[in-house]
Amino acid sequence: MTDAVSAAWQQIEAVPQRTLKELFASDPDRVAKLSQRLEWGEGETAGGIRFDWSKTHLDEDLIAGFEALAEARGFPAQRAALLGGEKINVTEGRAAEHTAQRGIGSEASVEEAAALHARMRLLVEAIHEGALGPVKHLIHIGIGGSALGPAMAVDALTRDLALVEVHVVSNIDGLALEQAFAACDPATTLIAVASKTFTTIETMTNAASALKWLGDNGVSDPSGRVVALTASPERAVEWGVDETRVLPFPESVGGRYSLWSSIGFPVALAVGWEEFAAMLAGARAVDEHFRDTDGRDNLCLRAAFADQYYTSVRGCQTRAVFAYDERLALLPDYLQQLEMESNGKRVTADQRPVSGPTAPITWGGVGTDAQHAVFQLLHQGTNLVPIDFIASVAPGDTLDPAHHRILLTNCFAQGAALMAGDAGEDPARHFPGDRPSATMLCDDLDAAALGALIAFHEHRTFANAVMLGINPFDQFGVELGKRMAKDIEAGGGDFDASTEALLQAAGLG
Repeated sequence: MTDAVSAAWQQIEAVPQRTLKELFASDPDRVAKLSQRLEWGEGETAGGIRFDWSKTHLDEDLIAGFEALAEARGFPAQRAALLGGEKINVTEGRAAEHTAQRGIGSEASVEEAAALHARMRLLVEAIHEGALGPVKHLIHIGIGGSALGPAMAVDALTRDLALVEVHVVSNIDGLALEQAFAACDPATTLIAVASKTFTTIETMTNAASALKWLGDNGVSDPSGRVVALTASPERAVEWGVDETRVLPFPESVGGRYSLWSSIGFPVALAVGWEEFAAMLAGARAVDEHFRDTDGRDNLCLRAAFADQYYTSVRGCQTRAVFAYDERLALLPDYLQQLEMESNGKRVTADQRPVSGPTAPITWGGVGTDAQHAVFQLLHQGTNLVPIDFIASVAPGDTLDPAHHRILLTNCFAQGAALMAGDAGEDPARHFPGDRPSATMLCDDLDAAALGALIAFHEHRTFANAVMLGINPFDQFGVELGKRMAKDIEAGGGDFDASTEALLQAAGLG
C-alpha cells in the first residue's frame, strides 16, 4: 500500500459516523447532490435510469476521501487501460475487452466485434426465416457466465413475446437437462453449446446427452442442429459442428462479461436482432458515461465509494439486491457471479496479500416476496446490510394499475422504513433505523435499460477492484475443486478421511 493510498484511507476513516437522519437534516440539497440520471437515445429510443444514493452514509467528506483513494490507486489510468484493450488481466496476460463488443475499445477489437456480430446476425435471421427448418425451441447449454447472462436476459425480455422459446441448462444434474427435453419437440429444437474452450466437462457432457436425445428421437443429423458459441472454434469443428454454425468470440472476453458476444446468441434468437442491438446500445451509453465522467459524478465510481465504505469502514460482510420487478428475478444470481468471482480475492494485482476485506457476499431476491422472507433481519437483525432497490416506473404487465402502484409503493416504503426506523411500543417492536439503501429507478425495463443496468454493475465491479488494488478478471478460485473432481472421476487422488468415507457411501470409492 502506497503512502497516498494509506493517507486516503486515513482521511476516510477519520470522518465522523453520522446517522442518515443527521445527514438529511444538515443538508437540504442532499437528494439533489446524491441523485443523478443516466439517459440515452432520442424519441422512441429515449430512456434513462435515476440513481439515488442519498439514503447511504456518503457525505461530502467521505466522497472527497474516496476521490483521493481512486486517484491514489490510479483509477483514470486503469480505466484507460481497460477501455484501450491493454493487458489489464495481469495474472493471465490478456486484455478484458467486453466493452469492445459494445463499440468502446481499441479500433481493431471494435472492428472484430462488429464483424462477429454481423456473422451472428446473419445466422439468427436465417433461422428466423426458416433456413434450418421450423425452430420453436433452443436448448442453450453452458455454465457460469455462459448460462447466467443469457438466462437472465431471456427471462427479462421474453415475458410478453419469444420468437423462439429458450431453455438454459447449466447444471450437470441430469434432471435439469431432462426438464428441458420434456418441454421441447426434437424435430423443432436447436442446441446451442456455449463454452469458451469447448472442453468444460459439465457443458460437454450435457451437450453429448442432448445430441443423443435428438438422435434417439428421430433427428437424422443431430450435429446439424447444433450452434457453437466459443473462443475455440477449431475445437467446435473437431467436435462435429459445421463451421457455418460456429459463432466465435475473442479470448479477451471473459465468461462473466460475455453476454455481449456470441454468448448472447440465445437472447438474439429469442427476441430478435433489434432488441439485442438495443441491449448493446444501453450498455454503450453506460460505457461512454464511465469513460467520459470523472470523480463523484461517475455513477459507477460513486457506487463503488459506497461499497468500499460499508465493507471496509462499517465491516459489512454482505450486500443485498432486491428487484421490484419480476423480470429481474435472476439479476441477484447474475450479480453474485459478476461481483464475487471478480473481486473475491485475497491478493493484490502484484501478488501481495490484501490488507483488508475485498468483495462482500452478494445476495438478494424479488420484490414483495423478499419482504415476507428476509426483511425481518434487515430491519431488526444485528447485521448491517447495505441494500440496492431496483424498479421500473413503467409496469411490465397490462393488469389493473393497482398492481404496479402497490409494487412501487412497497419498494419506496422499504427504503424509507430502513432509514427512519421506529421506537416501537416495546423492545420487540423497536426498529433501530439508520440502515442504508440505494435506489435505481428505470423509466422502463426494456432491452436498453437492461443493458445499461448490466454494464453499470460491470463498471462498478471494476471500480471496486481498482480501489482495492486487485485483478477482477481472473478466477483461479474455481479451479481447485474442479481438479479434485477430475481426480475422483479418474479413480485417483489422495483425500481426507471424511471425503473418502463419502465416496465409499456413494459407491464412488
